[in-house]
Amino acid sequence: MKIIRFLTLILGLIIVPMVHGQGMTDQKRLERAKQLMAAENHLPPSDSVWIEELTYMEVRDHIAKGVTTAIIPTGGIEENGPYLATGKHNYILRAICPVIARELGNALCAPIVQFVPEGDLDPPGNLRFIPGTFSVRDETYEALLDDIATSLKLHGFKDIIFLGDSGGNQRGMGEVVKELNLRWTQSDVKAHFIKEFYTPGWEDTERYTEEVLGVVEPHNDGHHDDIWVTALMMVTDPSSVRYQQRIDKNLATINGVDISNLDEIVDLGQKMAEYRGQKAAAIIRERIN
Repeated sequence: MKIIRFLTLILGLIIVPMVHGQGMTDQKRLERAKQLMAAENHLPPSDSVWIEELTYMEVRDHIAKGVTTAIIPTGGIEENGPYLATGKHNYILRAICPVIARELGNALCAPIVQFVPEGDLDPPGNLRFIPGTFSVRDETYEALLDDIATSLKLHGFKDIIFLGDSGGNQRGMGEVVKELNLRWTQSDVKAHFIKEFYTPGWEDTERYTEEVLGVVEPHNDGHHDDIWVTALMMVTDPSSVRYQQRIDKNLATINGVDISNLDEIVDLGQKMAEYRGQKAAAIIRERIN
């Protein structure tokens, strides 16, 4: 019965506007949409928490069963020194967002927003002329976030969470959340900006790594890089930090910390991801309850 009510709600949100826009004569389109929403999933569901890795049926069924929190993670593409892939923040979020979603128990991760404000384009500021860095205007970024959140609302999600791994992402998320909640006052959907994921999220993770895990950087190599970033990226993909190439060239250190033992560093990164993800989940749980 709960699933039927859910399907009726979604059909009302999606099909009615479509019918009004194209006229009641488009009966085939209406019937097709009804069939898609009512179709039975004959396959065992994926265990992924990433919406982009799920079929529409799997997302639909998750929502019907009470998975009504959606996380919108914002990353970025920028210069990160000689060893790290430009998608640094996105690799980190690939490691942490699943921790948050599974810790909450009723959440899925939306696709990572990779194009974010990284500085002025004309004239280029903050070294944005360096190849591999992409920046978008604030209004472009905020419009994208707004549209993503609105899509999730239409799907049936009730709590839409914004969090970001890069400093330039923070202000825009806060502005969008304010605007969405003003617009959604007559609905039961709410947007939440978890600024604590970035600050003090990063500082807390660094302190945890030093004081609890016992990993301390003896010096700074001067790159846009550190052991926290490197280890978290390696959880997702060791090649994103050019692990094997650095081993081959005897360059497998960062800020004085040896990263040559792959299993140890991936385990270190996983512990960081669990720590930061669990702290974020606790904050989210407070906000939505």
